[in-house]
Amino acid sequence: MAPSFSDRRSLLNFIVQEGNGIKGLADSGISKVPDEFVQPSYARINKLEMKRHHIPPPIDLYQLDGPNHDQIVEVLTEAAENVGFFQVVNHGVPTQLLERLKDTAHQFFNQPTEKKVIYLEEVRSNPFVEYGSSFAPEKKEVIEWKDHLKMTYGGDAEALKYWPEECKEVALDYVKTATKTVKRILEVLLIKLGVTLYDETADAYIASKTVTMNLYPKCPNPELTVGIGRHSDIGTLTLLLQDEVGGLLAKVEDEKEGHWIEIPPIPGALIIIIGDALQILSNGRHKSAEHGVGTTNTQSRVSIPLFVRPQLTDRIGPLHQVVERDGVANYRQVLFDEYMKNKFEHGHVAKTIDFAKMTVT
Repeated sequence: MAPSFSDRRSLLNFIVQEGNGIKGLADSGISKVPDEFVQPSYARINKLEMKRHHIPPPIDLYQLDGPNHDQIVEVLTEAAENVGFFQVVNHGVPTQLLERLKDTAHQFFNQPTEKKVIYLEEVRSNPFVEYGSSFAPEKKEVIEWKDHLKMTYGGDAEALKYWPEECKEVALDYVKTATKTVKRILEVLLIKLGVTLYDETADAYIASKTVTMNLYPKCPNPELTVGIGRHSDIGTLTLLLQDEVGGLLAKVEDEKEGHWIEIPPIPGALIIIIGDALQILSNGRHKSAEHGVGTTNTQSRVSIPLFVRPQLTDRIGPLHQVVERDGVANYRQVLFDEYMKNKFEHGHVAKTIDFAKMTVT
């Protein structure tokens, strides 16, 4: 028999404090989502109302080392400047590793609750792992239909010591391998901006790394909910692995208000999403992508993003070479920690990059 909840507090206690998560709620046999999950109509992204949009084929990164180098650079740059996301293949992350990563994510979330609750924020014994549900469910009026396991990289030793036994080795392998791909893409984009690169230049913008395993359980009312609300990522780049179920939705800007599309899963491909930090560094040339995640009533799905960003203590602003070319700085210098706190205060509510815009006096 499905559980009943007398009020929001009892629902949050079941999901958050007891650590049952959204998966526990979905597995309980509910026939409809509780009211706390019903998104207002303006926040939903109706797949039936999406415009048909040509999705460019994935970009072959292997060709960066061949005669088509310049052509691939142009394609990467055009995507970063116009839509803020693109898919890549032949990216250097083995397909077997990607499949192991998805399998491991399911294995972690399929464990009994008592195996997962030790990583809840209230009881965890280390700062490198966090298990939870939605985004700040105690603070936000509407709850998102998602569980997550967030693993922050503080070094190989910390990962092997603190990350969950079930996934630490494969997740660490993924972080180390995928970081090479992310750095290569970032270097291409920076060089195209006219930035003179040294090894430490690109490293500074991807110094902080977090790999997150997201679970979106099967939902009885996908038309009323969201897995993740519309937002842009705070960091420099996001490298995203989605499974064969799909569900990533992205906003394509146009001369009016823009429109939403679904990015289809492609076997072996990874999705690169431009973050706010890169939009600021590029003085607005590269566009961070507003995106979200839908839910489905067919089967549970997982996605695994790798977020890379500057350190919290770093200041970010338009790169001086870009400002010299443009003749004006469109964003001010901000402490990244300050920018992130502002972003998290707003949560998943579209883009908040105006916080860093240069004000006219």
